Amino acid sequence: MFRTSAYLRLLALLTVLGLAGTALAAVKTATLSVPGMNCAACPITVKKALERVPGVASVKVTYEPKEAVVTFDDSKTNVEALRKATADAGYPSEVKK
Repeated sequence: MFRTSAYLRLLALLTVLGLAGTALAAVKTATLSVPGMNCAACPITVKKALERVPGVASVKVTYEPKEAVVTFDDSKTNVEALRKATADAGYPSEVKK
């Protein structure tokens, strides 16, 4: 456990840096079903669309099964933004459960 004075110094430093009270982001992974992919080139389009979403760290899109596995920073994006990106590219998607 921190000694009180060390804790207060740390808290003061975090406040000066603007980090006090800031929640840490979590890295999350979502798997999207993309049933509209019907050719070998479709995964490339879906991947590029997802990679343009701020906060996306990695994307793996496969033709069979027709899905995209996306790793992202949840403080910068969310699953709905990922789904919107695929839909805007012409490939509506749903979260796989």
